[in-house]
Amino acid sequence: MKRKTKITALLLALSLASIAQDKPKPASGDAAELAKKLSNPIASLISMPFQNNTDVGIGAYNGSRNTLNFQPVIPISLSPSLNIITRVVLPIITQQDITAPGVKQTGLSDAVVSAFFSPAEAKNGMTWGVGPAILVPTASDKVLGTEKLGVGPTAVILKQANGWTYGALVNQIWSVAGSTSRADVNQMFVQPFFAYNWKSGAGAGGNFEITQNWEGNATAVYFNPTITGITKLGTQMVQLAVGPRIPVSIPDGSRPDFGIRAVLNFVFPK
Repeated sequence: MKRKTKITALLLALSLASIAQDKPKPASGDAAELAKKLSNPIASLISMPFQNNTDVGIGAYNGSRNTLNFQPVIPISLSPSLNIITRVVLPIITQQDITAPGVKQTGLSDAVVSAFFSPAEAKNGMTWGVGPAILVPTASDKVLGTEKLGVGPTAVILKQANGWTYGALVNQIWSVAGSTSRADVNQMFVQPFFAYNWKSGAGAGGNFEITQNWEGNATAVYFNPTITGITKLGTQMVQLAVGPRIPVSIPDGSRPDFGIRAVLNFVFPK
């Protein structure tokens, strides 16, 4: 765990150090094309987003939780007509006063690894991807994870036209192995999303994050509106995003009063 923490701290330090560099803006055509690709979760584009979510006023003890999602996306060309887009979501959590007053947990949560088989070229602005999703029990504290290995299908469909992007991503995961003392995982995640990008690379949009826990018969819904922009940190192209996290429907005992999302996305155009 110490080694993982040091690696995470080093990545964050490098990110913060880059912010102090000069920020020349990319050409508007490059920025517009990048913004379009970044609105597409299965675009053929290598990116390394750090998505930070802070929620406060949670539950009976007025707790707080900070979740830094490390979400690298790596496309692989299988043929001239077919790509596979690999995506990883690895949460790093710090929470206080969630399980009991004065109690704090910090560490890794479970990772979700997805692979989307997708056409190399969109048709009439429409594209799609389908493949497996795997829940990997990487949590460093049992409070922060499920202690279960899970698998299931995932899919995404979207359309892009006239600056707009809209679509939805979905996955369903069932546990297949892990601790027998923990509840089984039977969970669906649905994420409708939309965005509008201007020629400058700036954009505005949002998504709904809907998590349905079939095992516990509980539904959580967040709405995340964001504004985005493309710039350079030194020579590195990045996308920045910020916006509130609005709890629409959260199970009793875990609803936050409010939250905020900020994203620093390192982009590596081909």
